[in-house]
Amino acid sequence: MNRKRILALTIALLLIAASWWNVMAAQTSLTIRHIQRVGVPLLYMAPQLQNNQKAPGVLIAHGYAGSKQLMLGYAYTFAHAGYAVMLWDFNSHAANTQPLQQDSLSSNLNVAYTALIEQPEVDKLRLATLGHSMGSGAVMSAAIDNVNNYAATIAVSPTGARPTINAPRNLQLQAGSWEGRFITNAQRLLQIAGGENRNFADGKARNLIIIPNAEHITILFRTRSHQAAKNWLDATFGVQRQSNYIDNRIIWYFVQLVGWLVALGTITPIFNISLNEKSPKIVDWAGLLAAPFFASGALMLFNSFGNIDGLGGVLVGGAVSIWYGVAGITWLLIMARLPRLRIQAFFTGIALFALLWIAFGAMAQVVWLQWLLAPVRLQLFPILAITCFPWFLASGITQQHLTLGKRVLWWLGQSIVLIGGFILVLYLLPQLGFIALLLPVFPVLVAIFSFTASVLNEPWSYAIGNALFFGWALAATFPLAS
Repeated sequence: MNRKRILALTIALLLIAASWWNVMAAQTSLTIRHIQRVGVPLLYMAPQLQNNQKAPGVLIAHGYAGSKQLMLGYAYTFAHAGYAVMLWDFNSHAANTQPLQQDSLSSNLNVAYTALIEQPEVDKLRLATLGHSMGSGAVMSAAIDNVNNYAATIAVSPTGARPTINAPRNLQLQAGSWEGRFITNAQRLLQIAGGENRNFADGKARNLIIIPNAEHITILFRTRSHQAAKNWLDATFGVQRQSNYIDNRIIWYFVQLVGWLVALGTITPIFNISLNEKSPKIVDWAGLLAAPFFASGALMLFNSFGNIDGLGGVLVGGAVSIWYGVAGITWLLIMARLPRLRIQAFFTGIALFALLWIAFGAMAQVVWLQWLLAPVRLQLFPILAITCFPWFLASGITQQHLTLGKRVLWWLGQSIVLIGGFILVLYLLPQLGFIALLLPVFPVLVAIFSFTASVLNEPWSYAIGNALFFGWALAATFPLAS
């Protein structure tokens, strides 16, 4: 390894270390407890109070395919501002492996409520709720049915509820400027609830905030959303505690991810497994363009024999993996070529998976995603990875020894095909509508995969490493099928 690579590796490791320090520093001066009640994993966070002081309590509920980690931006902002918060995983989500049933949302919320008011730092007479998407419906319904329990409710990207001018008390609605249908729904809810006003004393305050340049997921990481919610709680409870905390943990997460990718680029020459394959042919592009039609048709066929939602053991995610599998097989068949698998490439692929697993997931576990798999999810992981494998093998074959310009072109081509292919799926199978919220993620993932292709230049190691990584991500993210 030459001096330039040693310097790059050193800088990468410093970036990783600095990121971890800043992420963990957010826990300073906070009381944090991990709690398990009747199978529901809970996370409690509160300021360290003195002289038996009590803090207002806030229940924070995640959305569909979310987790308690995904809502930590609000939790840290509130806790540093003097609030005690309780987060949890709904049934079939993240670390909660219980089946999702009709009353799961309300029963899980009641478990969290009971656990919150039992904490010694909490003033159980001053409580509020916040929820995102699916969770917003759960917290609004709870605050409507138990109007005296909660002094304020914050609904981020709101879904269904039946508010009135009196319930829930002090309702704030938020939506991102890039999530049109949620804005429309928020406007409808605001009108039903009595319209804008600041009557906090009578519990009739109503407010709608549009968070600029935010969609359904990124709104959860917007400082403006965190601060607007905190200010709403401050106005409700008359809290005047000053807090300078800004939740930048997601920025540090991406800094460490860049550090890991730079480290990958510096160490891959050690393996020296690159093959001298020819540049991609016209037939490779033909295979890529044809793949989404066959894959979408296959999902239609599967759906004719049963419910497509729960294939693969996870809701929606199983259908995504099948789409990848059929699309990949189609692509490989049209290309009609398959490099020889060498044992060194196999182990390099495993090493790539290990590095991506740590780079993407170790910090994600404490920033935004339940990355460590519960046993039932761990059993599903290899099935999802194997199903996705053909796509990554085809992609790896086409991306060997490309110039930067051609690599960018392939990144763009794959991103367009993936987005277009899943839009076709949504047209044919609208019950998989949640996929629409994932479309902005595909170009980012393809960029990461393309980078690994550029440093490895070996299709089998690329396919093994990235298929395992993507399969793990699917198993970690989507709700378990009943």
